[in-house]
Amino acid sequence: MIQESCILLYNASIVSSDGVRAGAVGIRNERISNVWYAGDDGTVEFGGKHIPAKELPSAFLEMYPGAEATDTAGKLLMAGGIDAHVHFREPGLTAKADISSESSAAVLGGVTSFIDMPNTTPPTVSAARLSEKLAIAEGRSYANYGFHLGATNNNSEEIRALAGSEDFAGIKVFMGSSTGNMLVDNDSALKDIFHIKGKRVLVHCEDESIIRENMQKAIERYGEAIPFRAHEEIRSRRACIRSAAKALEMAIEYGTRLHLLHVSTAEEIEMVRAAKQINREITAETSANYLWFCDSDYDTLGSKVKCNPSIKTARDRDALREALKDGIIDTVGSDHAPHLESEKLRPYLYAPSGIPSIQHSLPVLLTVAQQEDIPVERIASAFSEKPAELFGIKDRGAIKEGYYADIVIVDPECRFTPVRDDLRYKCGWTPYEGAELKGKVDTVFVNGKKAVSKGRLTTEGPAGNKLVFKN
Repeated sequence: MIQESCILLYNASIVSSDGVRAGAVGIRNERISNVWYAGDDGTVEFGGKHIPAKELPSAFLEMYPGAEATDTAGKLLMAGGIDAHVHFREPGLTAKADISSESSAAVLGGVTSFIDMPNTTPPTVSAARLSEKLAIAEGRSYANYGFHLGATNNNSEEIRALAGSEDFAGIKVFMGSSTGNMLVDNDSALKDIFHIKGKRVLVHCEDESIIRENMQKAIERYGEAIPFRAHEEIRSRRACIRSAAKALEMAIEYGTRLHLLHVSTAEEIEMVRAAKQINREITAETSANYLWFCDSDYDTLGSKVKCNPSIKTARDRDALREALKDGIIDTVGSDHAPHLESEKLRPYLYAPSGIPSIQHSLPVLLTVAQQEDIPVERIASAFSEKPAELFGIKDRGAIKEGYYADIVIVDPECRFTPVRDDLRYKCGWTPYEGAELKGKVDTVFVNGKKAVSKGRLTTEGPAGNKLVFKN
């Protein structure tokens, strides 16, 4: 007989897109059994009667002997993060990362579900490759797991046939080359993909011809000794804008459910703002990297902040923070993309692009929110609720009765600095080492199991389940 688990989290400040409310959450086995908010008279309903809210812990423990009751006073309680943009490198690139190592880092960062991108080795561009990836993750992931399918210049028909499947989240299109060499540069193939209605189309937007032109100019100027600061000039603003314009125009013409990934420029924000007025299914993502770093960081961090698209100016960073605040940015994905430190220490032309970041995305978001007076409910929306909505993730992404108990509890006043010894990334480094952050993950539940306690992994082991995508 399976022993029933009962947990009460009380004196909570429960954060949702609707605001912050004092309340309590009950967990029974893997689901949220109850969410209590005190009425105007200070009472909650429990056991068929109204009792003072302050008596709930004792009443709960009396009804459920052996249950656990935790006082969360002074902390924020919100739905666990759903990171729809990660590169966990498995299969094929497991020297850099794997599903087990990076999902453990994810839960330490308050991310309870992830959706992995298809640019692995081999790439996830067919039903067979998707099945292989699902099998790899089963029983090994600390967080709930799902995958995107990758588009190529010649697989649109197979993707169209799979569009009704609940086994994958969205269709990833590289309109600019990056790790994995999955560039889609055939206009006919792009048109076919943008016509698919059953899944959201996620687009990496950089114009390849502009990048090649900029790279040639950089080589002519610097030879092989290209400074990392030139990355912003090579993977340029113009490359992002031209490619994003093309994607947005196609989405408007074909009614595509477009999700514009890792927006990095102020101009793209305004383009998205205008496009949303015509096609309400257009949405946009940025990452903590673009909300935190700017071009001046190339001078101190060099290759460690080399990513695609490139990190732009402080003006762009400010515009992205404002766009998160006003809702033009719908989601925040980490774009967690680990490489070995030895690889990143190579000269510019040979150092791969990508930043390991998932363990620190939520603390960065909370820190930025406090710096910019962004309501914490916007963080709850972009970090958890909106990704669940966009990808049709069943029974996750919110603190609601009957939903899976994927919960993160954060101390919003705790200041800390990431140090190498605390990193769970297999690659062992992050550009956030030494950053001064405010808002530390204290406790995390995944499917009702306590995965993190007092900021440390518990001995529960992997508790992640396969995500189900309903649209």
